[in-house]
Amino acid sequence: MSEVQKPEIRFPILGQKAPDFEALTTQGTLRLSDYKGTWLILFSHPADFTPVCTTEFMAFAKIYDDLKKRNTELLGLSVDSVSSHIAWIKNVEEKMGVKLTFPIIADLNKEVAHKFGMIHPEQSKTETVRCTFVIDPESKIRAMIYYPLTTGRNMNEILRLIDALQTTDKNKVATPANWKPGDPVVVPPPATIEQAEARLKEGYDCKDWYLCMKKLPEGQ
Repeated sequence: MSEVQKPEIRFPILGQKAPDFEALTTQGTLRLSDYKGTWLILFSHPADFTPVCTTEFMAFAKIYDDLKKRNTELLGLSVDSVSSHIAWIKNVEEKMGVKLTFPIIADLNKEVAHKFGMIHPEQSKTETVRCTFVIDPESKIRAMIYYPLTTGRNMNEILRLIDALQTTDKNKVATPANWKPGDPVVVPPPATIEQAEARLKEGYDCKDWYLCMKKLPEGQ
């Protein structure tokens, strides 16, 4: 017998435009274009009324105001129905005391999930894994994080990631390992020998010609 061919899984690519979509959500029909001009965190969860997902949604709700201060919106997704989402939202508010005010896509036909590579058959053939996509104001995918079904996301890392991306865009720098706002940033590497020699005299904290760091003015 011939081997059964597995369905092809397509994944978005960093730096490319995010796949466009129109989807039914708990706040009506939404399109990716509705978020143009703002940053967007599009994230999927396996299923409503599940323990890890409930803790994640409460955690997302806790940082939502902090995200909005960063011109960043939240949009959740699973393959559950709108009715299931609404019942779960009400349950979380009634039982946990947490109000979920951001929209959740009801992706029953898995159209958005397939566009973003959210279903991984080795994890689950029917549920979306824990994907997190950071989409910038020009609708480009700037970061992707995938977690298995068993592991909840870290909200501090999501905030740190947004801060890092916005800092690098604004200041044309890079951020080192474990960077957080206020820490020194990495100066872009030199492109010529002359630049390499000159930068050692420019007041940066240089470990060598290829690794120089600087402090940004407060607020940048």
